[in-house]
Amino acid sequence: MSSPIIPILLAGGAGTRLWPVSRDALPKQFLPLVGERSTYQETLLRVKDGMFGPPIVITGPNFHFFARRQAEEIGVDVTVVIEPLRRDSGPAIAAATAIARQRDPDAVVLALAADHIILDPEAFRVTCAGGRAAAEQGAIVTFGIKPTEPKTSYGYILPGEPVGAGDVRKVQQFVEKPDTATAARYVMDGYLWNSGNFLFRADVMLDELARLEPAMASAVEAAAADATDDLGFLRLDPAAFARAPQKSIDYAVMEKTDRAAVIAGTFRWSDIGSWDALFDITPRDNQGNVLQGPVVTMDARNCVVHSDHRLTAVVGVEDLVVVSTMDAVMVVPRARSQEVKDLVAKLKTDNRKEATEHKRGHRPWGYYESIDNGDRFQVKRIVVTPGGTLSLQKHRHRSEHWIVVRGTAEVTVNETTRSVHENESVYIPIGSVHRLANQGRIPLELIEVQTGSYLGEDDIVRLEDIYKRV
Repeated sequence: MSSPIIPILLAGGAGTRLWPVSRDALPKQFLPLVGERSTYQETLLRVKDGMFGPPIVITGPNFHFFARRQAEEIGVDVTVVIEPLRRDSGPAIAAATAIARQRDPDAVVLALAADHIILDPEAFRVTCAGGRAAAEQGAIVTFGIKPTEPKTSYGYILPGEPVGAGDVRKVQQFVEKPDTATAARYVMDGYLWNSGNFLFRADVMLDELARLEPAMASAVEAAAADATDDLGFLRLDPAAFARAPQKSIDYAVMEKTDRAAVIAGTFRWSDIGSWDALFDITPRDNQGNVLQGPVVTMDARNCVVHSDHRLTAVVGVEDLVVVSTMDAVMVVPRARSQEVKDLVAKLKTDNRKEATEHKRGHRPWGYYESIDNGDRFQVKRIVVTPGGTLSLQKHRHRSEHWIVVRGTAEVTVNETTRSVHENESVYIPIGSVHRLANQGRIPLELIEVQTGSYLGEDDIVRLEDIYKRV
């Protein structure tokens, strides 16, 4: 009996084309863009099957707690690997593959992007089963998708001669994103969309990487070999990983290797590369609109309207993307939705914090959310997950008032520790050493009122921290 396929999930991307919902501080793979679960959670559930072993998730140093928490929410046991810095998909896949080979020297690996949407999970699993035999024989099998239209936002693959007796074929040609006329010709000629998901033997991928990109291979192998345990996470060696050239797996291996093969997937797929992509895969109303959240339309057609919290109303418009969050509103023609990435670049140049940060800031212990602020005051909502503990800290420029609205808080102020229950409050004077913890079984929710001369997040002096942030 064959060993289970080891899934690798790449969960470290930024997703700037889906701003203002997706930002550097919390990118699209951890957001519920379609349905109630994040695309990362949906990807994990897709491989929660007897065909697959426990997944390996590779993500950045700001998202590892979040990745583990979202996996726990859906009952999936994962190994979370921390890549110290972004080096594109080549080093990320290589590092996770090296770890998979440590688990099983004969491992067959399935590399998946955590921010893609697949609407037919059973057809996806059938495709995995169909590509396994070729992968076991040494092919690096990529999943091609039969085009539904001549998209210019995807790369294309031309299948060649068969590999074995199944549906896998050699890759005859990889091509970059084409113009509209070329894309139409590709569809007529039987090309497939390149989904960027791969199935391969771990030793084959690492051998090809050593042959084609020796500098990347040696850096990544050293980073994996010297990885350390960090609160249950596996942290790649930073110095070794930094030596890896920044390059995608397509450029590093797939476009050079003679082992590239492709199997055509029949499942509905999207990389959610822009807001317009939601128009292709999400149910529409009778006017052709994709509506998410508290949205009202009147005489609006073929629009994507997304609202996180507040009521968003559109009247008498066509072919627009309208996105409303707590701190930003964006309106763009659907045909120009790919330009959102350029907009984010401009916002960064203008030093707008909205380009990268959300009003809700996620932390290992839970999250905080800014409610109101003004001269010398700020109001936040703080939610601490069960078992969560903030650092032992003090502030030089502000005092704080905490009002518990749900759960029970364990509060330490200087030498005193006590429980603060619902409808009770506690005062934290300037300079006092304090800590907040949730020892209960339900989330702890409180309102924090800060007053003082400076209220920035960098006015935190951490003295102890169970998450090693001191």
